[in-house]
Amino acid sequence: MASRLLRVSAALRLLPAASARAAPARSLGVPGNLASDEEQATGLERKVMEAMNKGLDPYSMFRPKRYAGTREDPNLVPSITNKRIVGCVCEEDNSYVVWFWLHKGEAQRCPSCGAHYKLIPHELPH
Repeated sequence: MASRLLRVSAALRLLPAASARAAPARSLGVPGNLASDEEQATGLERKVMEAMNKGLDPYSMFRPKRYAGTREDPNLVPSITNKRIVGCVCEEDNSYVVWFWLHKGEAQRCPSCGAHYKLIPHELPH
C-alpha cells in the first residue's frame, strides 16, 4: 500500500498540471529546521513576545526592581485604581505579613517598620 502511494505521488509530481496546482512551498526559518517560537506565535502570545523583546513587561512577569524604601526612593507599587492593599514583610525572619491600604498621592509608610511605598498608575496591555 505504501509503495503504491509513493509511486502515485512520484508520478503526479512529474505531471505539469499537478505542479501548477500545487501550493507554493513556504519555509519557516532555515530550511530543514523547525520554526522558532517567534515565527509560530500569533495573537496575544505574539504581542507579549514582541513587548518582552523590546524590554517591556506587559503582564508584570519580571522580577520587581528593588528600591531603598526611603522617602526619597520609595518602593513603587503599580495599580489600575487609586488604591491598593500592600503586604510588607518587615524583617527577613518574620513569619507574618503587615497588610495596609496604599492610596494614590504621596509615599506612605508601613505602620510597622517605616518602609515607604508609593502607588503609581499602571495601564493594562489590552
